[in-house]
Amino acid sequence: MQTEIAIVDDDATLRASLARLLTACSYSVRSYGSAREFLDSGIQIPDCLILDHHMEEMTGVELLYHLALSGIRIPTVVLTGHDSPESRESFQHAGAVNFLVKPVTPDQLLRAIETALSNTLLH
Repeated sequence: MQTEIAIVDDDATLRASLARLLTACSYSVRSYGSAREFLDSGIQIPDCLILDHHMEEMTGVELLYHLALSGIRIPTVVLTGHDSPESRESFQHAGAVNFLVKPVTPDQLLRAIETALSNTLLH
């Protein structure tokens, strides 16, 4: 069975690029333009979540807290253009496994996904 990854990011170009990369690496990929779209999809829980930080309506960290309150924990890689110690700490407390600052190389992303899938702690 293929590993399923969900991408939640409001940047359509980035979502398409990530989906191409991950599909080429034999992952099954679903992508969403917002946290609300992800939640409204009926949440088939993926094996891994790639999540943007700053999105309209609901931020990435708010999505993780919402999922946690519903009893849903998904190994998560945060992919953001906005790095700060506060952001890293918020995501760590919300349960993110890895925090990457854009731009990232394909190798960095794939390593972060493998780390998330092995369910290790945030770096």
